[in-house]
Amino acid sequence: MPTDPRRLRPSELCRLLNSTPLGEVINERQLYRHRTRAGMRLGDGRYVDLLRYAAWLIEQRHRPRPAAAEDPYEAIKERARARNAALSLAGRDIGQLPEVVDPRRKEQATTDFRFFCESYFSQTFHLTWSPDHLKVIAKIEKAVIEGGLFAMAMPRGSGKTTVCECACIWAVLNGHREFVCLIGSDEGHAMDMLESIKTELDGNDLLLEDFPEVIYPIQCLDGIANRASGQLYQGQRTHIGWTAREVVLPTIPDSKASGAIIKVAGITGRIRGMKHKRADGQTVRPSLVVLDDPQTDESARSLSQCATRESILAGAVLGLAGPGRKISGIMPCTVIRPGDMADRILDRDKHPQWQGERTKMIYAFPANEKLWDRYAEIRAESLRAERGLADATEFYRQHQVEMDEGASVAWAERFNHDELSAIQHAMNLKLQDERAFWAEYQNEPLPEDTGEQEDLSADQIAGKVNRLGRGEVPIGCNHLTMFVDVQQTLLFYVVAAWEDDFTGYIITYGAHPDQNRAHFTARDAQPTLATAASGAGLEGSIYAGLDTLTQKYLAREFRRDDGAAMRIERCLVDANWGLSTDVVYQFCRQSAHSSILMPSHGRFVGASSIPFSEYKRKVGDRVGHNWRVPNVHGRRQIRHVVYDTNYWKSFIYARLAVPMGDRGCLSLFGDTPALHRLFGEHLTAEYRVMTEGRGRTVDEWKMRPERSDNHWFDCLVGCAVAASMQGVVLPGTDVKPVIQRPRLKLSDLQRRR
Repeated sequence: MPTDPRRLRPSELCRLLNSTPLGEVINERQLYRHRTRAGMRLGDGRYVDLLRYAAWLIEQRHRPRPAAAEDPYEAIKERARARNAALSLAGRDIGQLPEVVDPRRKEQATTDFRFFCESYFSQTFHLTWSPDHLKVIAKIEKAVIEGGLFAMAMPRGSGKTTVCECACIWAVLNGHREFVCLIGSDEGHAMDMLESIKTELDGNDLLLEDFPEVIYPIQCLDGIANRASGQLYQGQRTHIGWTAREVVLPTIPDSKASGAIIKVAGITGRIRGMKHKRADGQTVRPSLVVLDDPQTDESARSLSQCATRESILAGAVLGLAGPGRKISGIMPCTVIRPGDMADRILDRDKHPQWQGERTKMIYAFPANEKLWDRYAEIRAESLRAERGLADATEFYRQHQVEMDEGASVAWAERFNHDELSAIQHAMNLKLQDERAFWAEYQNEPLPEDTGEQEDLSADQIAGKVNRLGRGEVPIGCNHLTMFVDVQQTLLFYVVAAWEDDFTGYIITYGAHPDQNRAHFTARDAQPTLATAASGAGLEGSIYAGLDTLTQKYLAREFRRDDGAAMRIERCLVDANWGLSTDVVYQFCRQSAHSSILMPSHGRFVGASSIPFSEYKRKVGDRVGHNWRVPNVHGRRQIRHVVYDTNYWKSFIYARLAVPMGDRGCLSLFGDTPALHRLFGEHLTAEYRVMTEGRGRTVDEWKMRPERSDNHWFDCLVGCAVAASMQGVVLPGTDVKPVIQRPRLKLSDLQRRR
């Protein structure tokens, strides 16, 4: 065999190829054409596929010619097949790995995360680190190398996500972690992070210099993911993976990162059971999890969604490593509202294992408020005149010493080109939107506005527990009422006990079918009415659900503290939903408990509507306090109740606001407020707006846009209406209006005669 062609220059290779007759002449132009076909770039020094082809040609020249009896056409086909196979094999093999350019730099970066970021990502981290950055970097380094959990809240734009992406790269390249799981607020968010990591692995030349065993096979893909499955190194598959949801680093002998995995998932997606089977047959599970902003604006405003994500974090996420192993975790986050998931995780009293670190943009505000007030006026005038910040910046330049006095910022290098300092930048953000500034940059969000009337929060409602057992009736109660809210997937219900003065006790509530979990929505219900009544349609599943639920509670005896047996006196069933109205009426008429069942219709009575008190009573009607039972008419032939939802919702809120122990107070069973978190969220899913019209002022209740479920609120309102129907009266509301009759004069009497 002649000299190894892989050691020859193109001109020498051409002479070697033409040294024996083949019926064709190979020149450098043809070599260039072959190299272009193979997808190689000119000047990159990658001749492996071409050289293997050349070696095959040389070997073919030295083989004995086929016997004369052999079919010449078959010989041509065989040579073409062999040539194509050789070219295919040459295109899949990445050849020899480049040498490490700077071994000392690589060795130092192995255990020094800050040095790794500064050395290989200098274009990304081009500003001087702040003390907060150095503190966070040290925490990440400890979590990756030694283990542990670390949550950090940094101002928006401080680079916390980028730092965490670099931490993932550092962890797998140096062999600190063999399986890293990226978790975002949803899967799309996590995939964006993975795409950023893939961009660095595929395009960072500094990483290629010192980590060729990882980066070179990745760059040989040339961004074409389909090449990954067939890539070879020294004739062996690299088992590299390069998809939108997963990156598997190449399997290379003596590589610390051989077969390491980076995989993504959404926090509410499929997390449990995440694992990967390596080429050597070993099954690996995540050992490092990175959660980047695991909550959204919508979920942060939902108490149940916060609780759901918190439980997923404590269960599914921290259990990814498998039995007998601890997982390391890094969670960069932003506090959006008080009490949200991030706020609770950062609280070291509630979650000490996460070692929460809460940083700010500005730690001390300037002392000279008058100058800054004047600055705000100049800034507003300049922006209105379309002059930008020029006038305000000039004013700040003239008084910078006085205006900076007393201020302390976290990152002195953070300010824009049209600003003079980080203090001015922070104050501009505060003036732009103070609420966003405190949430996004200070991680201390302001309390949410509750309108003119200060309504109760979900935590306050959930905290009104009376320490009675579920289903226990206090001795002072004489009435039990129930309400069922009908939805397509579930039936929500509440059972309440009442004293004669509207002191109330919620003795039980729930959903049918039972969801067997503390936090759920009607949208994600499982099982549903349809699955519980297999084979039934919509009306049939609702009917079956109502029958099962009422048999469970209306036939049940509740025990009062003194031993007296009590039954539910009145049960109202929501018939407002158009698709369920007929089946609700049918069920209330045909049920064995028809004497205490009644369809109900809540009516929105606004300020411009005619109030129930001005309703003209007709023969056969029953009229109560903001409710009425019209006379039977129409095809349904069953009585129903209509009530003013705005009034009764305000009534319930007033009862919840009454302190424990006072008359008219409304409380919940049990002694654990956390169990009523979802119930409290249902009761705070609406807000009230005071509206004037027709000479009166009323509360109009509206659904919060970020909420989806208010069904237990409707149930509790219905229980109060049912109690009023049974004679329960709040003192002061039973005064009948005095009808003012006109006084007759003597002249009027004489005129009538």
